[in-house]
Order: sequence, then C-alpha cells, then structure tokens
Amino acid sequence: MSTKKKEQGTRDAVEHLGDLIHGIKVAMMTTVESDGSLHSRPMWTQDHDFDGELWFFTREHSHKVDEVAQDHHVNVSFADPTRERYVSVSGRCQLVKDARKVRELWSPALKAWFPQGVDDPELALLCVRVERAEYWDAPSSRMVQLAGLLKAVLSGKPYAPGDHQALELNGGGTGPH
Repeated sequence: MSTKKKEQGTRDAVEHLGDLIHGIKVAMMTTVESDGSLHSRPMWTQDHDFDGELWFFTREHSHKVDEVAQDHHVNVSFADPTRERYVSVSGRCQLVKDARKVRELWSPALKAWFPQGVDDPELALLCVRVERAEYWDAPSSRMVQLAGLLKAVLSGKPYAPGDHQALELNGGGTGPH
C-alpha cells in the first residue's frame, strides 16, 4: 500500500472515530495500577474536533496521574445507549502542563471540578494518543434490530446486531473483527 493511501486511510479512520464519539459527554478511562490491576473512572470529555488525541482535565497530583507515569497504556471507553453506539479506544497517555492548551479546551462546566478555573495551580491535562479503536454501531432502526433478533431465534443462529470494526490510527488498516 502506498504511503499516500495509508495517510488517507488514517485520516478516514480518525474522522470516523471522531464522528462516533462526538457528543458523548463522559468516558471511562482505565489505567494500570502498580500491582498490574486495572482501575477505571469517569472522565469528562472535551467538545472539540478529534485529531487522533483525546484530552482530559485532571489534577496534577492525583492517583491516575501516578498510574499513567508508571504505565502509559490506557483504555478509554465511550457508550451512547440512545444511539446504540459503543467505542473502546486504547493508546498511550501522558501528563501535559500547558496553559495555552488548558485555555483552548476550557469550558465553564469544568468549574464544578476546578473552582479556581484556568488559574488553578493543580490543573493539568492528560493527553491520550489513540493507537487503536474498536466500535460497535447498531442499526438505527429498532424494527430492523427486532427483526434480526427474531430471525436469530427462529434460525438458531447467533444474533449479531450492528457493525463491529477495529480502526488502526497509527497507519494500520481497518476491517471487521
């Protein structure tokens, strides 16, 4: 595959992933603790165009920052049951102290967690560079879904609602799994 086709494929995957997660306000971020166990917590998402990186506000001195410092691998999962859309993203995460980026991403809703606003000395960002994403996107029509479920019951074959795809954002391909 040519470099130009790979770049276009990556751009298409990034754009598609951005469309899938757009509008989902809270995601679950999973980090690896020092003993190897997994730890998940809800994180408020940023309403900006997705470019291959996810940004989350955090306190500089927090447990999740300590975990990310020890192991940069994270998973971020998005769920939108109303649209029957589920996305699992994995990548590498790092702490970022950048006042310009904080101001760029800041929204008034964040005052609930950071009452001092953009001038809070503990305010920092976590940046997740997405390497891989999987999504499950069910058909939009509940009638089609119901018909598919009924067909599975009557035929004895497994029910497979919607579309499941894996996206490689580091130059890999896309395809069903």
